[in-house]
Amino acid sequence: MSAKTQPWDTAYEVKAVILLSLAFGLVGLDRFMIFPMFPAIMKDLHFTYQNLGEIAGVLSIAWGIAALFAGRLSDLFGRRRVVLITVTVFSVLVGISGLATSLITMLLLRAVMGFADGAYTAPSIAATMEASKPSRQGQNIGIEQMMLPLFGQALAPLLVTNLLHVMDWRWIFVLVTPFGFTVAYMLFRVLKSPAELAHVEHTVVHDPSAHKWTDVFQYRNIILNIMAMIVLLTCQITLGAMLPSYLVDYLHLSVPSMGFVLSSIGFGGAAGALVLAPLSDRLGRKPVMLISSLCAALSLYLFIQTGASPDLLFGLMFVMQFFTYSLVALTVGPISAESVPPALMATAPGVVVCIGEIFGGGGVPIIGGFVAQHYGIQYIPYLALAGVLAAFSNSLFLRETAPARLKDTTREAGVSVPQPQAPEI
Repeated sequence: MSAKTQPWDTAYEVKAVILLSLAFGLVGLDRFMIFPMFPAIMKDLHFTYQNLGEIAGVLSIAWGIAALFAGRLSDLFGRRRVVLITVTVFSVLVGISGLATSLITMLLLRAVMGFADGAYTAPSIAATMEASKPSRQGQNIGIEQMMLPLFGQALAPLLVTNLLHVMDWRWIFVLVTPFGFTVAYMLFRVLKSPAELAHVEHTVVHDPSAHKWTDVFQYRNIILNIMAMIVLLTCQITLGAMLPSYLVDYLHLSVPSMGFVLSSIGFGGAAGALVLAPLSDRLGRKPVMLISSLCAALSLYLFIQTGASPDLLFGLMFVMQFFTYSLVALTVGPISAESVPPALMATAPGVVVCIGEIFGGGGVPIIGGFVAQHYGIQYIPYLALAGVLAAFSNSLFLRETAPARLKDTTREAGVSVPQPQAPEI
């Protein structure tokens, strides 16, 4: 780091976090807006529950593969380049998603979409961490992470279920593209590389070539985070994909009531990321993970026992997602990035997202679709409950990473996240 440093650039931090968060919100919109369309798409294209699980699964698998490679590429060549390319690409792809005319074309389009969306995830997390002052890293990751459920799982169900009354589901996809182009242009104007920030206090540039991407497996928290992502996405993706059909076909709610209940996923998840991720800066990552998983399991159990009462279903799902989404935000964000040397700061979340998405977000929804098709969709929430309970057990073995809680950790001047000095396992 230069001997002469300037005070922290708070203005840049605010602009960068806002734009990175808006782009992540569009990623959420791309990924989840199709779920409330499923009843209409099923009728139009003659899909089954099994097909719905396959559509959700193929995007998750592609998302995971892309997250691994994009995270490493951004460590080697810079966050800015990868972020700008991915935002532009997924903005184009969402507009052509309505061209699907069969299961094969839908699977292909969602797979390509998954590659673009997944490639944004890990680099955007690292870029947010680098733009953030150390004492605000959890807070800013929470802000960024809240936008995915807010856009994709809160606003999308309300928007989509109302737009379906006035236009075909195919045209709804097209509406997102102009917003994506606008955010991409603003990021082009604002986002800086670590080298451009190297003169600012607390910021240094690290050589990623000194580490292999496989080095992340030497840190215990990364192994635990991989396991956590698998079980959490077992809950999130399976429940998100199947809940519309569960509400309409099993509880016999109307489509507007289904959209209302489904929006609780996004509103609850956004609120949880906004509140609990910053709280973990002060209380520690591990206590928040443990408390959140227990509260999520209790509220989901009560949801399963509830009948066709939209208001009560909304409230219980809101509480469940309030706690569950904070688990995902902390797992893929601060805990992963803080558990490894800064040169692996995007690679580590990329690995966690990759394996979690492929097995938890990709494989399990396909199994869930099989269960719903052959045994009944009423069993799907129990699969999600098992995932949350497994997350609690996993969290018991985490090592704390929050800077404020690491009193005995030696940190070099200018390092923005804790640096493990040697492999932990």
